[in-house]
Amino acid sequence: MTVFFGIRQIATAALAALCLQAPARAEEISVTQWGASLYGTPYAVAMEKGLFKQAGIDITGIIGSGGGGTTVRNILASATPYGEVAVSAALAAKAQGLDLIIVNTGTRSVAEASMVTMPTSDIKSVEDLVGKKVAITSPKSVSEMLFLMVLKEKGIDQSKVQRVAAGGYVPALTMLEQGAIVGSVLIEPLSIIRKDKYRTVYKAGDILKPMTTSVGITTRKFAQENPEKLKAIIAGRRAGVQAIYKDPAETAKIIEKLYKLEPAVAKEAVDNMIGPKMWSEGEFSISELNRMVEGLKLIGEVKADVDWSAVLDKSFLPADLQAKQ
Repeated sequence: MTVFFGIRQIATAALAALCLQAPARAEEISVTQWGASLYGTPYAVAMEKGLFKQAGIDITGIIGSGGGGTTVRNILASATPYGEVAVSAALAAKAQGLDLIIVNTGTRSVAEASMVTMPTSDIKSVEDLVGKKVAITSPKSVSEMLFLMVLKEKGIDQSKVQRVAAGGYVPALTMLEQGAIVGSVLIEPLSIIRKDKYRTVYKAGDILKPMTTSVGITTRKFAQENPEKLKAIIAGRRAGVQAIYKDPAETAKIIEKLYKLEPAVAKEAVDNMIGPKMWSEGEFSISELNRMVEGLKLIGEVKADVDWSAVLDKSFLPADLQAKQ
């Protein structure tokens, strides 16, 4: 069976008891953007430390998944249709009439995103981008959405800055180095690996408030028929998040192996996400969900406010997280 995902206390007493009563069946999971984004860190940590097994589900391997609509399709085709995807992908699937529910929050920070320029550039601030060209990865991408949100926060008309679709972060940097643009969007850990080559214009996390960036989804049918398995997956991931914050240095060592990074780069990547609390234990924040919706409106992915009561189901979260708002 495959589970798809588009990256302090290890489990509740009830789930621990369940684990003791019946050996957990070995499973594989698929993490969206596995090995390319820090979203999957809780799963890597939970696997390494045996936390999924303690929660009642034995995760033994990771299968990569591309993200977005691809991840949603993989989830629906899986025998265990649970996955962590971008909020935009979840809402798009719901809008298409798929009977999906959101059961937990994944990540809640944009601290890994930034814009860079060349060291000798006269671009010193967001305001200096007015009348210039900057690179995003693609139209309606997260990179474009965050850039537009930054402009809005700074009171800058988005039409005053020309956006060029580069097709990816590395091609955008090539355009920057060739002088075709004055600024390029970037994301960790690439921004850390290449930090000596560029100068940071801004970090998105310094300008924008926390927002929900990924969520766990499943089908309503699976949730109704497999509530304990779903709770175990969520509890195991939560345990991984708690372990990250308890011991960032140990987490960096795990990430170092997973991403094949230099030790200093892995440590900096993890440390940068500790302060803004990138990884949620799973609880929902309506205000943080709504901030993401406002961003999706800017790129035309969402047309109206979302009725979260029709989309969210927090009944599979641990009791203490259900009480949070």
